[in-house]
Amino acid sequence: MHSFLSDDSLLQSETAKLLYHTYAKQQPIFDYHCHLPVAEIASNKQFSNLTEIWLNGDHYKWRAMRANGISEKYITGSATDREKFYAWAETVPKTLRNPLYHWTHLELQKPFNVTDTLLNKDSAEQIYTHCNELLAKPEFSTCGLLKQMNVSVVCTTDDPIDTLEHHQKIAAGDFCSTKVLPAFRPNNAMAIDNTVSYNKYLTLLEEAADTSISTYQNLLSALQNRHDFFHANGCRLSDHSLEQPYFEDFTTEEINTIFSHIRNQKEISKTQIHKFKTAILLDMARMDSQKNWTQQFHFGALHDVNNAAMQQIGPDTGFDTIGDYEVARPLSRFLNTLSSEGMLTKTILYNMNPQDNELFATMIGNYQDDTIPGKIQFGSAWWFNDQKDGIERQINSLSTMGLLSRFVGMLTDSRSFLSYPRHEYFRRILCNIFGQDVENGELPNDMDLIGNTIADICYSNAKNYFAFPDTQELVRE
Repeated sequence: MHSFLSDDSLLQSETAKLLYHTYAKQQPIFDYHCHLPVAEIASNKQFSNLTEIWLNGDHYKWRAMRANGISEKYITGSATDREKFYAWAETVPKTLRNPLYHWTHLELQKPFNVTDTLLNKDSAEQIYTHCNELLAKPEFSTCGLLKQMNVSVVCTTDDPIDTLEHHQKIAAGDFCSTKVLPAFRPNNAMAIDNTVSYNKYLTLLEEAADTSISTYQNLLSALQNRHDFFHANGCRLSDHSLEQPYFEDFTTEEINTIFSHIRNQKEISKTQIHKFKTAILLDMARMDSQKNWTQQFHFGALHDVNNAAMQQIGPDTGFDTIGDYEVARPLSRFLNTLSSEGMLTKTILYNMNPQDNELFATMIGNYQDDTIPGKIQFGSAWWFNDQKDGIERQINSLSTMGLLSRFVGMLTDSRSFLSYPRHEYFRRILCNIFGQDVENGELPNDMDLIGNTIADICYSNAKNYFAFPDTQELVRE
C-alpha cells in the first residue's frame, strides 16, 4: 500500500517511479497560459494570510463549498478570512476522490512543507497559523513563490487595452527570476452579443490605440496597433475563450453593415453575430500569422448558467459548466480558410467537452506542416478535465491519433500562485502511463528514449515551440 501523497504517489510501477524521479521531477515549469494577476508579480506582493492567496478567486473550491452546504457568506461573502478558511477546512474531508483533495494537500506540501497533517476542522488553526507565518517571509512573495516552484516562464492573460506597465516594470527590473510575458486576449473586442457594453469597450480601445473607431476597418486598425504594442513588449501568443468555433460565410459589405448596426445599437441577429465573430477571428488570426505568434482557442464552456447567482454575486464566480456545441464543421472551415491562404500560424486547441477529445485529436492532424514539429496542438486537459481521469483521457486520445512526443505539455490556467503543484500532478500521471506501458511490454524498456520524451513533454517542447525572446533584448529595444 502506498502512503497518501508520498514520494511515489500516483506512480504504480517501478518504471514509473524511475521515469518521474529521474526525468520529470526536476524539469522547470513553462507556464504558457495562466491568469495570475501581473500587478501582484510587479509589486512582488506579500500575502497577508492563506485565505487571500489560496481561496480568493478559486472557483473550484467555491463550487465544492457550495456542494457541501456552506453559506455564500463564507465563500464570497462578508465573513472574515479566518472564517472562510475554516469553512474550507470543514469541506476538505468531503472532497475525497475529487481532485481538490489531491491538489489541496499537494499545495500544502509545496511550498508550506505540511507533509504529515491532513486539512480538516481540527487541524485548521494549526495549518492556518503555520502557513501565515511562512507567507510573511520574503521567499513567499509572488516572485519568491515562482522561484521556489522552479517556474521558468509565465504568460499572463491581457486585454488589448492593457498598458502593460506591470510587464514593463518586471522586464526592466531584476527582482523576479521568472520571465513574465503578456498574452493577447481580445475576447472583449468581439463580444458583440451586448451592443451597449461593447460600445463602451470600443471607447476604451479608441483611447488605448489613440484612434477613432467608426468602421470595421477602423476596428482592425486599432487592434493591429495594440497587437504591435504587445509584440514590442514580448508577447508572442494570443488566446481566445469561445463557447464554440465560429464559421459563417460573409461578405465585406455584410460585416461593414453589421458593425454599423452595432455602433448605432441596432438589433442584430444570431446569424449576424456569428458572421461578425467569424470575420474578426480570421482577421486576428492573420495578424498572429504575420508575426509568427501562437494562437490559442479554448472551446466548450457554457458560462454563468445560474441567473439567481449572477444577480446576487456577479459573473465568473463558479457557475459555469461543460457545453455541447457543434465543433467539427466550423472548426475545420476556420482552419482550412487560414491554411488555404498560407496564414495558419502555430495553433493550440483546448477542449472542454471530453466527448470531443478524439475529434480534436484528429482535427489537428489535418493541418500539420514542415514549419515546426507539432505546429497544431491538442492542448492539455482543460478546466473540468485537468484531473487524473481527464488528463489520462487527453493523453490517450493524443497518443492514439497523433504524436504525444511533440505535445507542449501542462499549463496552470489558474489565478493562484499556489497552483504550480498541478504540474507535479500532471507529470506523475504522465510517467505512470508510460511506466505501465513499459511494464506491460507495450513500449521498449529504453529509459533514454522514454525518459527524454517525458522531459520534452514536461518542458523542452514548450520552450522550443514558443521560442520566446530574451527579456533583456526587449528591455534594450
